[in-house]
Amino acid sequence: MKYQRLQNLREDHDLRQQDIADLLHCQRNVYRRYESGEREVPVWVITTLAEYYNVSTDYLLDLTDRKAPYPKK
Repeated sequence: MKYQRLQNLREDHDLRQQDIADLLHCQRNVYRRYESGEREVPVWVITTLAEYYNVSTDYLLDLTDRKAPYPKK
């Protein structure tokens, strides 16, 4: 996973780490560790952030450069 994408998406939306930590109901320090790669990002966090930023989970996991999410069924 490219952790830089988490930071880039956050900054592109003019958000602070605390804003995303609040969204995830965790402490800022926990989110900071996700963003820096010091802590493994749980699947539920990846899916929550993908929905929030309207990107695919594959984009967050660095499996594609295509940001668009998959269509919902």
